[in-house]
Amino acid sequence: MAEQTTLDSLLEMGFDRNRAEKAVAHTGNQGIERAMDWLMEHEGDPDIDEPYVPPVGNVLGGSDPQLPSPAAQPTAEGADPATDGGDQMIHDGDTKQPMTEEEKREQIKRLEDLMRVKQEERRERERAEEVDREKQRRRQGQELLQVKQKLQEDEMKKMVDLRQREKNDDKMAKQRVRDKIARDREERALKFGGGSSSRAVTSPSAEGPPSSPPSQGPPPAKKDYNECRIQVRMLDGSALTSVFKAQEPLAAVRVYIQMNGDAPEGQDFTLLSPYPRRVYTELDMEKPLQELGLVPSAVLVVAKK
Repeated sequence: MAEQTTLDSLLEMGFDRNRAEKAVAHTGNQGIERAMDWLMEHEGDPDIDEPYVPPVGNVLGGSDPQLPSPAAQPTAEGADPATDGGDQMIHDGDTKQPMTEEEKREQIKRLEDLMRVKQEERRERERAEEVDREKQRRRQGQELLQVKQKLQEDEMKKMVDLRQREKNDDKMAKQRVRDKIARDREERALKFGGGSSSRAVTSPSAEGPPSSPPSQGPPPAKKDYNECRIQVRMLDGSALTSVFKAQEPLAAVRVYIQMNGDAPEGQDFTLLSPYPRRVYTELDMEKPLQELGLVPSAVLVVAKK
């Protein structure tokens, strides 16, 4: 009746009958300590409280069919089966004797002490596992943070490189415009300036001796028209003033505004004359200032497109 004693001990310690029966059955009735170990190991099982159904042909208190029966175990050579059987009967007879209340209390106290030790060992093991999980979680978090920082640094480098390339491209484009304007100035100076100077040199010889100045009207001041004074009114109300060659294209004025004005970079604009009102087109940008009637001075207004 050792199995029944183990079951009773578990019940007296406060374990549920269903759990106690499962522990006794699954440990093969190998003692109270094995049953308690099984209960603590399987305490968190989802089916721990399901009704226990013993295997067919096996009832609580009977022998486990998977375990060899005492009768099937081989006896020692020369041993007397009758003598062994007598000893077993005496042992069974001792086991069947009921325990006194004092013995029950001592056994329960010993089992409770054992259960507390097992539970403390289990708590220590769980704490160690929790510490290991926390260390692993922190290590994974640090690795993830390092990867995220590396991605952010790479993205910032790409943005800086892209911005630098855009600045270089914009600088090169402005330089090409300035070079083109310089070439246009040189070409127009050679084309128009040289011809006018030759006419100025040959005209006195063709006319002969100088005559007396005319009595009506001021004398013509043609060299004053070689330059043009342009005042530009910006979008914010400010004004820019500069002097250009009379043969320079209107595009030179637009480049001057782009380089010296406060207009946002990349913003497109157009130029117009307030009176008489005239909006200048892209075709007008290639025409000389003198041809557009902006010599010797003019006022231009910057307007959004």
